[in-house]
Amino acid sequence: MLKIELYSDPGCPWCILGVHRLDKVLRERFPDIDVDIEHFPFELNPGAPPEGFHINEYLRRKGISDQAVAFARFEAEARASGLVLDLSRQRFGYRAVHAHTLLRHARDRGTQHDLSIDLMNANFHDASNISDKNVLAEIATRHGFTIEEAQAILTDPAEQAKTERLIGASKAKGVRSVPTFRIGSAIMGAGSEDEFAMAIAQANSH
Repeated sequence: MLKIELYSDPGCPWCILGVHRLDKVLRERFPDIDVDIEHFPFELNPGAPPEGFHINEYLRRKGISDQAVAFARFEAEARASGLVLDLSRQRFGYRAVHAHTLLRHARDRGTQHDLSIDLMNANFHDASNISDKNVLAEIATRHGFTIEEAQAILTDPAEQAKTERLIGASKAKGVRSVPTFRIGSAIMGAGSEDEFAMAIAQANSH
């Protein structure tokens, strides 16, 4: 079985594109390979308030004055891989620590990868607040959790503390940006479909 490690944040646009490309390549070019994709936590916005922060204001502080142009380039690249995104739909950025807590528990349920995709879709397509525990609990019910189980996990301070320690462990491993994929000996970001295919082929040959 091919093991792939994935470090991501469900509020990161390059993460949804990278996961889309990876899944597309696996489905179209390597349909006979058994793959285990394990998700590890990383937080882009650990200081975000519960209500989130305005993405456009954040971009302006970074010196990006024309958000439409910046979004258009990324959206065009996503469309080239068959992913239709309108980044202007989600106007806020949120913390991911609670989403990552659910993802950690989803690993044992065998639903981690699908839950990750659902969380990214909720953020980018539905413009949901993916730091809201009620929103997260509802999403979790589609991935092997009861609403009571999800709420208990999300309201337990010890669970959040464990996730924050794991986020620190990701940084200690040298992860500085997301997405980061480890496919065999290859470590890469949201590469092209051909780059993913090359990494998968090399890892599967060993």
